[in-house]
Amino acid sequence: MFYRRKIILALLQTFDSHLPKISLQKLLFLFASRQNKPDYDFVPHLYGCYSFSANADLTAMVRHGQLSEDKASFTKIDATDYVKALDVKDKKILIDIKNTYGKLTTNSLMKLTYLNYQYYAINSVKAKEILNDEQYVMVLNAKPRNNNIILYTIGYEGISLEEYLNRLIKNDVKVLVDVRNNPLSMKFGFSKTQLKTFCASLKIEYIHIPEVGIQSSQRQELKTQTDYDKLFEIYKKQNLKKTTSQQLQILNLLKDRKRIALTCFEANICQCHRKHLAEAIVSLPEWEYELKHI
Repeated sequence: MFYRRKIILALLQTFDSHLPKISLQKLLFLFASRQNKPDYDFVPHLYGCYSFSANADLTAMVRHGQLSEDKASFTKIDATDYVKALDVKDKKILIDIKNTYGKLTTNSLMKLTYLNYQYYAINSVKAKEILNDEQYVMVLNAKPRNNNIILYTIGYEGISLEEYLNRLIKNDVKVLVDVRNNPLSMKFGFSKTQLKTFCASLKIEYIHIPEVGIQSSQRQELKTQTDYDKLFEIYKKQNLKKTTSQQLQILNLLKDRKRIALTCFEANICQCHRKHLAEAIVSLPEWEYELKHI
């Protein structure tokens, strides 16, 4: 079993094996915020800090018979003592979480996280109800805003779904443009349907333009930067010359929506075709904006 799932099970065990779903997310967030390297990352969602990855793990554990679920809560039904399975540091964090927050209601936990981590409350549908006017203004002020017209590029290699989405939010990206030829991924959250759903929940539009991608068959033997450079020379000579209409589509989308991001897999921009696609768009006659790799 993944260690991160043991943390969830240990957390439930410590709270009498039962927690409301919103409370569980908040307590897990507070737990992760005390870890040197958090096992879960979070995004600002409808009720504050939320981890899509943790929710996927919870669903998997229900399917495996370790948890039961109803509309509002999760219950640990596995009899295993998972607190013992945690390392010393995480066990101490768990005890502190129980002692500090053990008696708080769901609303109290929401308010506490909203006050101390305003960024994670920016999309909350409960913030205005739970907070006073002054506190709510602080949340509104935590929302990232950018008035510049910027074309971003972003890769998801080596980062969690939540870290990836936070980069989009913090740069005030309005539209994510998937430039993969085949938008499937073994990594949670990054196949087309999932990514589109998660973006929509955060008010980010998702668009897929496969024509500007590179077919998987062309990417099989890429071991050195020289291999990548050879591939990209072919890409520039063949694909980019045939996809001027799609490049103009992206440029017009940028003009309309102000901040969009081209996305593919590689973290290293020098090993991803999105760099050359972005440079082709920058070379179009009407270009007069910014390009940033995030």
